[in-house]
Amino acid sequence: MEAILLDPGGLHYQSSHPEPTPAEGEVLVRVLQAGICETDLQLAQGYMGFRGVLGHEFVGIAQTGTHAGRRVVGEINCNCRVCPTCRAGRPTHCPRRTVIGIDRHDGVFAQTVAIPEHNLHAVPENVTDDQALFTEPLAAAFEILEQVAITSADQIAILGDGRLGYLAAQVLSSVADRITVFGKHGVKLLRFGHRGYEVVQIPSTDPAELPRHKFDVVVDCSGSTTGLPMAIHLVRPRGTVVLKTTVADPHQLSLASIVIDEICVVGSRCGPFAKALDALASGEVDVDGLITDRYSLDQVKPAFAAAVNPNSFKVVFDVGSLSP
Repeated sequence: MEAILLDPGGLHYQSSHPEPTPAEGEVLVRVLQAGICETDLQLAQGYMGFRGVLGHEFVGIAQTGTHAGRRVVGEINCNCRVCPTCRAGRPTHCPRRTVIGIDRHDGVFAQTVAIPEHNLHAVPENVTDDQALFTEPLAAAFEILEQVAITSADQIAILGDGRLGYLAAQVLSSVADRITVFGKHGVKLLRFGHRGYEVVQIPSTDPAELPRHKFDVVVDCSGSTTGLPMAIHLVRPRGTVVLKTTVADPHQLSLASIVIDEICVVGSRCGPFAKALDALASGEVDVDGLITDRYSLDQVKPAFAAAVNPNSFKVVFDVGSLSP
């Protein structure tokens, strides 16, 4: 099968990579579309030391199991379901888990992927493939509301004008009235402005002039080591910083402000797929028009180049079709 692999030499397209062999409890999924996200870009730079088939955002067709023949999306944490951590309701932190396309489990930049059946969710009929592709990052945005109590009076800052920031803004605006988005790219910030969010373009603003201690909650979706220091600058004493950014480079940061200002720092990762799919099906969250670039698997280099282009928003691999 066709696949994109990450190895010590970098990213490579293979036209005849071996088909996956499902482990016990796994099913094969024929991939229709797969999206490049910030984590994939960081993995390509050495984050986590991952080796294998990259990619974790997808929509596909289950080949076997309960969902056979149906379109599905899949959660990325492959847990054991029997250890004390899983039984305590923390399966995304199972000590035995692997993570699709991120940690010791081949991913979805391939024609076929093997995924635990219990990770799969059927896609509602009225949700298109393009929309379903955003389920995983949208679920990650909904996780913020699972972790932090946000009220309509809270002032929210989102750092980052990319894909996750855009989804987080929509999710948080369902409960909070005041959303400000900080980003570097005027073209991308236009999307936020059109939805009525206040926007601040960072390059045109002296960081020292950014509002200090203004926001109740700051969500870092920047994809950069500069995000956390800025978040600490923006958040009020005893406010909350939500970290959504994972990067290959180390942070160089004094933690004194976190202690002095009694800031709550919340790490936030994967989230509820059911809520994300419901939001897509109901139209509560709008993802139409976010895909700006489409490539085939053998176009890995231009695809990843597009993914870091400020004029691109979401880059997608078109892998298969609905018909076998």
